[in-house]
Amino acid sequence: MALLQRLRSAWAPSTKLAVRTFSSAPAAAEIPDSWRNPAAVLHGIDDIRFEDVPLPDKVADGHVRVQMRAVGICGSDVHYYKKGRVGHFVVNAPMVLGHESAGDIIECGPGVTSRQVGDRVALEPGVPCWSNRMSRQGRYNLDPDVKFFATPPVHGSLARYVDHPADFCFKMPDSLSYEQGAMVEPLSNAVHACRRGGVGPGKKVAILGAGPIGLMVLAAAKAFSASSVAITDIRPDNLPVAKQLGAKHALDQSKAMSANDTVEALKAVFAEGPDIVIDCVGFESTITTALDAVPPGGRIVLVGLGAEKCCVPTMQTVFKEIDFMGSFRYTNTYPTCLDLLEEKKIDCEPLITHRFGFSEKDIITGFETAAAAGKTGAIKVMFNW
Repeated sequence: MALLQRLRSAWAPSTKLAVRTFSSAPAAAEIPDSWRNPAAVLHGIDDIRFEDVPLPDKVADGHVRVQMRAVGICGSDVHYYKKGRVGHFVVNAPMVLGHESAGDIIECGPGVTSRQVGDRVALEPGVPCWSNRMSRQGRYNLDPDVKFFATPPVHGSLARYVDHPADFCFKMPDSLSYEQGAMVEPLSNAVHACRRGGVGPGKKVAILGAGPIGLMVLAAAKAFSASSVAITDIRPDNLPVAKQLGAKHALDQSKAMSANDTVEALKAVFAEGPDIVIDCVGFESTITTALDAVPPGGRIVLVGLGAEKCCVPTMQTVFKEIDFMGSFRYTNTYPTCLDLLEEKKIDCEPLITHRFGFSEKDIITGFETAAAAGKTGAIKVMFNW
């Protein structure tokens, strides 16, 4: 009883204490495990630590507290883990990883009426400031002040508990699993890319790269009723999954000697070339392939972040009047993705190749598995707890 009173006293709300600092509580052995907030914290390259991260004493206005149930590893997580950066986003301080997530609401802050305790939700990780011009236009993915999970310096969601705005927690249909809820995030990238490219009935689509995002784009393109979809990769490992997801043509380019070889392969399956090429790799060779393969009046969507700079034949863009555009994250996609999954128009199960629990050993093993995809065959690594 005395111990319980000491614990209650240590954790009682205080106007002077903004966050729960675990060091101010009784000895670690005396803290109930359910009160902890363990998280996967990146301290540097190849340095992930499983440690407690403080939470606010009270859930903020308009926010909910979510107990995570499933979190997937994204390619950006692996980049931060192995390189400490993604493009101009650099990890300069310890950061919780993870942004593909789903869980249960366990507490609602003041003013929350659209969600309630017990709701199973998928968390959209990017929260805009709403004062930026792009946010006001509905393109909040381009808000320079957006706070996005696991994008420095914002903490991610690979933790036991996360506080998040209720408006960005989407209630999941009862028929969907937590893993499917977590897969809404990578699927959102694919849906946004297909929207940008104008994928729809009658369109012929070529996808360059059969990694996790490429496969998701394939699934989305099929759900958007593209008439024919081809996908290419220099690694044949994922091509059987591509066929399972509905690719009419899955082209193994492991022996291709040049970008031209891939162009010829695409021309062999598309009589007049693909209407839309979605590049999920982003290297000079794939961008050149896209420019060569797409016919006059075609469209190219660049999703992959393979190279920061490259040299490509830009004159083709002019001579062929090619619409060349980028696709960055997504906007207003979560309801659509949840519908597609609920209606079974997309099956993301084949992409989840490895599953782990939520311990320090699991976290490190999971990240090493994802980082060595060429050896492990990993497509999507998922943590469940």
